Amino acid sequence: MAVEVLPAVGRYDDFFEVVGVKKPGGGGCWCMAYRDSRVPNEERGQYMRDECAQEPGPGVLAFVDGQAAGWCSVAPRSTYRRLMHSRTIPFVDGRDAWSVVCFVVRPRFRGQGLMHELLEGAVAHAAAHGAEVVEGYPVVVDSGDRVDLISGYVGTSRLFEAAGFTHAAETTGHSGGRSRVVMRRELT
Repeated sequence: MAVEVLPAVGRYDDFFEVVGVKKPGGGGCWCMAYRDSRVPNEERGQYMRDECAQEPGPGVLAFVDGQAAGWCSVAPRSTYRRLMHSRTIPFVDGRDAWSVVCFVVRPRFRGQGLMHELLEGAVAHAAAHGAEVVEGYPVVVDSGDRVDLISGYVGTSRLFEAAGFTHAAETTGHSGGRSRVVMRRELT
């Protein structure tokens, strides 16, 4: 299995294939709520097409043997309207950290470690665009615990720890009844 993680810039059709905005009534990826919840569902496809047309783009895509298999939303926190105004996810410091807010892996590619590949690709993408720090807001899971697909879209604390992130702050946020934390990885 050959895995390649690439920026979403210029790859809207692949993004579209992974997140399913083509489905009737589909509102797109969960990350749309973080980017700008004011965009009506019927306009979200064009909104993300525009995001995929300019640097740094809205995130990265994983390809398995050339097929679009996964997505990770990563961009400067300042580009996520909901994060900038969040009452549950705090700012750690004054830097504009790059934020990893969601993962999507197509069903037939699950269970192959693609979230690890996507997170590493997200960090590399942020670093290539001058990021000082990357952070995520995963659910806290104990060893051996599993999360459901709905609440797992933010990743798990174990996933981020495996990628060299450390616990940076508590949040009052929850996903699927589980607490979320801010985890960070310094790049400079």
